[in-house]
Amino acid sequence: VGYLEQALPPKGLRKPLSSVPTAISTKSPIFGPQEVSSVEGNSVSITCYYPPSSVNRHTRKYWCRQGANGRCTTLISSEGYVSNSYAGRANLTNFPENGTFVVNIAQLSRDDSGRYKCGLGINGRGLSFDVSLEVSQDPGLLNDTEVYTVDVGRTVTINCPFKSEDASKKKSFYKMIGQNSVVVIDTTPYVNPNYRDRIRLDMHGTGQLTFVIVINQLRLSDAGMYFCQTGVDSRADKNVDLQVLEPEPELVYGDLRGSVTFNCALGSEVANLPKFLCRVSKGENCDILINTLGKRAPAFEGRILLSPKDKNGVFSVLITGLRKEDAGRYLCGAHPDGQLQEGWPIQAWQLFVNEESTIPRSPTVVKGVAGGSVAVVCPYNPKESKSIKYWCRWEGAQSGHCPLLVESDGLVQERYEGRLALHQEPGNGTYTVILNQLTSQDAGFYWCLTNGDTRWRTTVEVKIIEGEPNLKVPGNVTAVVGENLNLSCHFPCKFYSYEKYWCKWSNKGCQALPSQDEGPSQAFVNCDQNSRLVSLTLNPVTKADEGWYWCGVKQDHSYRETAAVYVAVEEKNVAGSRDASPAKADAAPDEKVLESGVQEIENKAVQDPRLFAEEKAVADTGDQAGGSRASVDSSSSEEQGGSSRVLVSTLVPLGLVLALGAVAVGVARARHRKNVDRVSIRSYRTDISMSDFENSREFGASDNVGASSITQETSLGGKDGFVATTESTTETKEPKKAKRSSKEEAEMVYRDFLLQSSTVVAEAQDGPREA
Repeated sequence: VGYLEQALPPKGLRKPLSSVPTAISTKSPIFGPQEVSSVEGNSVSITCYYPPSSVNRHTRKYWCRQGANGRCTTLISSEGYVSNSYAGRANLTNFPENGTFVVNIAQLSRDDSGRYKCGLGINGRGLSFDVSLEVSQDPGLLNDTEVYTVDVGRTVTINCPFKSEDASKKKSFYKMIGQNSVVVIDTTPYVNPNYRDRIRLDMHGTGQLTFVIVINQLRLSDAGMYFCQTGVDSRADKNVDLQVLEPEPELVYGDLRGSVTFNCALGSEVANLPKFLCRVSKGENCDILINTLGKRAPAFEGRILLSPKDKNGVFSVLITGLRKEDAGRYLCGAHPDGQLQEGWPIQAWQLFVNEESTIPRSPTVVKGVAGGSVAVVCPYNPKESKSIKYWCRWEGAQSGHCPLLVESDGLVQERYEGRLALHQEPGNGTYTVILNQLTSQDAGFYWCLTNGDTRWRTTVEVKIIEGEPNLKVPGNVTAVVGENLNLSCHFPCKFYSYEKYWCKWSNKGCQALPSQDEGPSQAFVNCDQNSRLVSLTLNPVTKADEGWYWCGVKQDHSYRETAAVYVAVEEKNVAGSRDASPAKADAAPDEKVLESGVQEIENKAVQDPRLFAEEKAVADTGDQAGGSRASVDSSSSEEQGGSSRVLVSTLVPLGLVLALGAVAVGVARARHRKNVDRVSIRSYRTDISMSDFENSREFGASDNVGASSITQETSLGGKDGFVATTESTTETKEPKKAKRSSKEEAEMVYRDFLLQSSTVVAEAQDGPREA
């Protein structure tokens, strides 16, 4: 997120380090510098901040001076008024787009010192902030004294002149402590212990009548009066007033729940040193919030980043999820230990947190279960609806970073494909990020951000807790091109009133699929509230249907839980296709295939009775042994020895005669008890009666082939009967035919039996090899 920068307010005035601003009250949303210092003849620029609401942008702004009686007299306002004392040297400019107005005052005098207010509305009744202005005498006007003003931690260079006749004399640099003078450095060479390793004295050669004092890493204790001396007499060649200043804190105005950025430029001399950001506490200690050595305050875990900017030591610190307690004074700096030390360069800010924030409230913690999902609502500036939205995961290694996971323009990190989507909701200033198929590794901190207003960056923590996902979907599914696919998603009772949907995931989001009520479609969604199922149907399946599908629920147009399933699509197999949906009870195509197979067997039996005889014998033998084979190829008999062929040619006809006789008698007796037998062949079922067969060949060829072993008893017409059925079949009534008497049927069966038996025996005797 380093390329997304926040524009900071202009740098304010500076003051001596000994003058530290007190804690700032956050009751009023108006915010400005609490203390301002300057010198006679100079000018000041005072910036005051206000919440940039529509009313505040257009209301009156003013700068007034407080009197002894508490009354605040207006000196200048945004409506054009300027007091006589400010005429020609002051102005007030409003910047409504930034929520600031600036008061510029020139030609300062000692009389301008006092207490002031910058505010909105009417004096004393509107919103305001107290400012103290101090104007002092210019030290540079003192006789024979040169003033050096340097920031703490920086370097000062002081030029000390001398006369040509003193060129060979000792050169010294002294500091005044009370009425006494103390040697800081001289050419003997001597160095005061308080300045060791950070001061030097340089001679510029014989042609120049000047020696130079260089002091590095200026400290608070370095401030004071100095003088240069040549020789050993008490005459001072030059008086020096060294003022060590800290930078006037730059004012930073942040909204509650928003973010701020501190840009720190310390100079190239500390570019390679560890950097840090600390916050000044009540005891004047500066507590480290983050540094480049890996230290980070627990209160800022997941919401702070330190990012180097260039090779000159410039870096930035970004803080999101601002809280009321974050208001205060901050310092950035550089030091080998990664913490504040006297004499090292620093930069200061004063942070004000506006509690009347325009950033909407949103959960800072969201919880999900392993295998489930979370939905995170991210706010953004409604004026920037066309900005690019992002979601990144904060990582705390070293000084932290936040790699992007998803973007609104279609980018999704590869390892999050199929489980992460960003839904834009134009018009309401929010977008929703959904992450499903959660694992324990997904726990952590995530940031919402855009490429627009950086103050709207927010953070959320994702926690993984124990539990089961509320939405149940099948595992990964394989579908076949051209067939139908039905995906079911089970939801609990608590989601009864929620809106349910199925959507197909892509890197652009998850596009909701139409419901069945919205008209014909290749893919449609149907919800059965009674069974608590929401189903997705693809009819027919195409290769383009392959991918991730999400089942989800919404409440009041807000995304809630989701569950994901991957659908793989394969080409249809020529030998047979695989159905991705559960098998249907009514399988009409299977019935046709089975019926044609039975008819084919019957035809073969009629054309070649020997074929039927061989198949029937082998089938009977297999049934008695409990084997799974339905038939045996007759060609295997040719591999046996000669004696085996003779034995088989004698015994097989005899066995067939006996078997056919037993079958005929059994059938006749069964017909005597009931005229109709029903046979269930897999999912194909029909009614068969003795009168439907015109000859014994038809009867023999369809003798209970594939009969179902699962039967149940039922009562038909008030008489006990026995019916063999399957669970999913339905009965069809057939027209009744004229019934023969039991005697006639028995005689007909017996005649057919004798005729077929004699034929089989004759053929077996004529051709034993074929048998």
